[in-house]
Amino acid sequence: MNAELGREPADINDPSLRARAVAAARGAAPFDVLIAGGKLLDVVTSRFRDADIGLVGALIASVHAPGSRTDATEIIDASGTFVTPGLIDTHMHIESSMVTPAEYTAAVLPRGVATILWDPHEFANVQGLDGVRWAIEASRALPLRMILLAPSCVPSVPDLEMAGADFDAPVIAGMLRSPALGGVAEVMNMRGVIDGDPRMSAIVNAGLASGKLVCGHARGLEGADLNAFMAAGITSDHELTSGADLLSKLAAGMTIELRGSHDHLLEEFVEALNGIGHMPPTVTLCTDDVFPDELERDGGLDDVIRRLVRYGLKPEWALCAATFNAAQRLKRTDLGLIAAGRRADIVLFEDLQDFKARTVIANGRVMAQNGRLTTPVHSLDATPLVNSVKLSPLSEDDFKMPSKGHRVRVATIDQPRFTQWGEAEAEVKDGFVVPPTGSTMIAVAHRHGKADGRPRIGFLTGWGEWRGAFCTTVSHDSHNLTVFGGNTQDMAAAANAVIAAGGGMAVARDGQIEAVLPLPLSGLVTEISLEDTASAFRNIRKAMEKIVDWQPPYLVFKACFGATLACNAGPHQTDRGIADVLTGKLLEGPVLEVL
Repeated sequence: MNAELGREPADINDPSLRARAVAAARGAAPFDVLIAGGKLLDVVTSRFRDADIGLVGALIASVHAPGSRTDATEIIDASGTFVTPGLIDTHMHIESSMVTPAEYTAAVLPRGVATILWDPHEFANVQGLDGVRWAIEASRALPLRMILLAPSCVPSVPDLEMAGADFDAPVIAGMLRSPALGGVAEVMNMRGVIDGDPRMSAIVNAGLASGKLVCGHARGLEGADLNAFMAAGITSDHELTSGADLLSKLAAGMTIELRGSHDHLLEEFVEALNGIGHMPPTVTLCTDDVFPDELERDGGLDDVIRRLVRYGLKPEWALCAATFNAAQRLKRTDLGLIAAGRRADIVLFEDLQDFKARTVIANGRVMAQNGRLTTPVHSLDATPLVNSVKLSPLSEDDFKMPSKGHRVRVATIDQPRFTQWGEAEAEVKDGFVVPPTGSTMIAVAHRHGKADGRPRIGFLTGWGEWRGAFCTTVSHDSHNLTVFGGNTQDMAAAANAVIAAGGGMAVARDGQIEAVLPLPLSGLVTEISLEDTASAFRNIRKAMEKIVDWQPPYLVFKACFGATLACNAGPHQTDRGIADVLTGKLLEGPVLEVL
């Protein structure tokens, strides 16, 4: 199906196809497919009604009274099901699931997800334009509609971190000339946009000039800053922090990509939406990041809908946001609505609690039945993505901070997620700083071969007491090699296991490797099955529970992957040092003063 993406939505305007649909609609010719006996969700009115649906090729030719037509080449018995448009995920990263696009397709299409808006930001930060080209090619032969976006922040904050590539405005403009790209992906350098930074302004303007979407990342923005961000031409946000934040951004006129990856906020969002009394037309749904074990167990956007309904949102509202509202956001009037003349992306759900999909139709063809694809999918050759970790083995001394004197004053990065600057005193022993009491070490090493690969060291507070170490090349957004730990021996062991694997994750304790997940494709993804990837990732989770005591909702495993997210407010460790996007401050090392 995706081989035709460059022609959508004009492909359904083929005169012969339209003529056949017209003839079938008036009863002068049979349907190719008749979906009979189901309860149709009218996503415009948020009401269910009994109706049959006739298809001709990729088109819906007729929505009519139950039992009034029986002439069709194929009849699908929809009795006992709720018939909805195919689900549309308005913001996500396949790479976060650590599997290939083909594996991702096999996981979500049978669950009713027909379209995804994929930001291949992770591949781009590692492989540059080659990574984006690979993502486009990988999507072409797959039955899941993948609308790709041009990654806007490679790296997310250019002067404070280094990635494997650098996308300026001319690069973005060049990508947007491709019909495979639907717009500019989440603009994360918020300060750059608000402060009128020439680079970010030019990137946003390239998106506006293309006439395509310009998507945002507006965590914590309000008042003048939010107005400035939107005035630049950015129209959406998925980084909501509370129910009040949701209502504020709705009132401001932003399109909301309400994401499921922060479950602790969903109940608050439901309460806010229920308080409005209807589903606003500017609310869409997205997954953003889904880990492989979650994807295998719970699915993708269907899981977001399931949880929203569990927290008290009306099923028809959630489905409306995930279909009609999303299609309107994408400017795709062929999608998101079951009506004559629209594209035949249709799901037959067995209920409105578990949202188990009995049948999934994409472009008029049955693509999945009872949770499985009807035709296997195949992955694109991934050779261009290997050998992305350009680092030699590291020693224990690489994870030590040298210093003069006997005591020093050091900068610390306080608390996970919403970070703040802190200070502490520390001893110097044998020429190296002893980590301050209660701190966790973090080290980030540039792994793309474009700069010095020696780890830059920092000290985290509020991260608990670590009894080992964790290393990962999945480290937003530049995906440099990142190591957390309570001692240098385990940090070196975990780092070297990941380097030897060509990327991925490893957990070390007492000098031994407890678990490893090789991710040899860009250091982000593996070619093994979702089942095996999920199993290996669960082993990483279990091993992590032995070395650190999590304290939800902020000190959680997921925090390890966002600790280097330099575009967010507050200090963050990067491959260049401790960076703060709000002030532009960059400390190459944490030592502030020798006492």
